[in-house]
Amino acid sequence: MTAPSEHGTRERATEVLADAARASLHAPSVFNTQPWRWRITGDTMALYADPARKLDATDPDGRLLLLSCGTALHHARVELAAAGYRPQVLHQPDPLDPHLLATVTLGEPGNPDPRAERLAAAIPRRRTDRRAYGDRTVPESVLAGLRNAVEAEGAYLHVVRRDQMPMLAASTGRAADTEAEDPAYRAELEHWTHRPEGSGDGVPASAAVQPSARRVPVRDYAPDGNAGLDPGDGYDLGAAFVVLFGLTDRPADVLRGGEAMSALLLGATAEGLATAPLSDMIEVDWPRHLLRELLAGVGEPYVVVRLGYLDADPLPATPRRAAADVIEIVE
Repeated sequence: MTAPSEHGTRERATEVLADAARASLHAPSVFNTQPWRWRITGDTMALYADPARKLDATDPDGRLLLLSCGTALHHARVELAAAGYRPQVLHQPDPLDPHLLATVTLGEPGNPDPRAERLAAAIPRRRTDRRAYGDRTVPESVLAGLRNAVEAEGAYLHVVRRDQMPMLAASTGRAADTEAEDPAYRAELEHWTHRPEGSGDGVPASAAVQPSARRVPVRDYAPDGNAGLDPGDGYDLGAAFVVLFGLTDRPADVLRGGEAMSALLLGATAEGLATAPLSDMIEVDWPRHLLRELLAGVGEPYVVVRLGYLDADPLPATPRRAAADVIEIVE
């Protein structure tokens, strides 16, 4: 029989882990597929990839799926640290189960981490904002802080130089043209931008931005012309474009890259920046090769992120799946 104190401790652990899993529902993901599941048992939560939500045309190798799952993992870690815990994380603990990506063991409670509290406060405020950013430039000190946050998660950050912008723009445009000519991609885009009511996922037309002149093209999520967002008067002139990359594209490294992307996006949001991950140029072989050249061949690009300032009303949250559909609690 379980002693009352043990039962209370177990209930408290379950409650804390469930809070962390719910915080992870805010994490960004490719096409807002939210391709992860959580299983909570006692003082441990297990993160699983959801292969049914993999984008076979856009992400055949599953790199963006892993990146998305990594953002959810980091969101959960941040929530736990803000609650005063120092969780132990094992990445890919079972080589026989490729869908089991990580386990997180709660550990003993302590004092909340002030930095984690700041990031946790940014979780519900973060948005992927595809509108055009203004002329105000991102300070070098802010970019340096974001680079440190990324490196603390085991990945790296390259700030695209002015002379490299034409290569970035060209690779993005080439990727967009290639995908637009692919019927399988168009079908996948249609599927995830026209989701059933109440599905809690996908990119609705209300979150798509109308086409406009940009330094780097923005993915057209509403090719039928019904995008709900006006891009505004900016042209991204002050925006910083950064490439998040790792040394390899092995699954464990890409998963950590997703954790680093979460650290980057939450840190930027806490600094008052608007953010928008860009993955078009990662999804097509030749543009991805161009990005490797932009990195001077030192690493594998995982995602590009646009950072900047935007004088506009905050966006509403995009749909999120119900916790009951994502989180399983084993009594």
